[in-house]
Amino acid sequence: MSFEKIYKENYKLVYGYLLKLCKNSSLAEELTAETFYKALEYYENYQHKGYTSTWLCEIAKNLYYKHYNKRKRNINLENENIVDDYDFESKLTDKEMAIQIHKHLHTLKEPYKEVFVLRIFAELSFAEIGTIFSKSEVWARVTFYRGKNMLIKEMEV
Repeated sequence: MSFEKIYKENYKLVYGYLLKLCKNSSLAEELTAETFYKALEYYENYQHKGYTSTWLCEIAKNLYYKHYNKRKRNINLENENIVDDYDFESKLTDKEMAIQIHKHLHTLKEPYKEVFVLRIFAELSFAEIGTIFSKSEVWARVTFYRGKNMLIKEMEV
């Protein structure tokens, strides 16, 4: 498969995944470009085991955490204005409920939060999520349901 085809087939998925992680469209675009640059750099060594989208999301996740950790050292995160401009209509019809879910979602600890986002918003399979974390599909499924249950309990309070 040509790298151009990989780019065309996976750009929206990688961008959407990064947008959910960073809540900033320009940063998501920047990290998406960097993800594909890194992927192209290592494409010859890529062994094509599993889904290419999973490999790309793994690169994206690592770049995001690298960026986040670098920024964390330089900026007081409490003073950031985080904007979420993602369209939730396909998942949640009630806008107030969507706001409450996202408010409580941010209280979840990792990896529950990221697995929930990958499953619900990036619409990845449990197998793909497991691969991103270098874990099994069962691990991804259990982590998702535990996170979902934590979120439900948090919202009941």
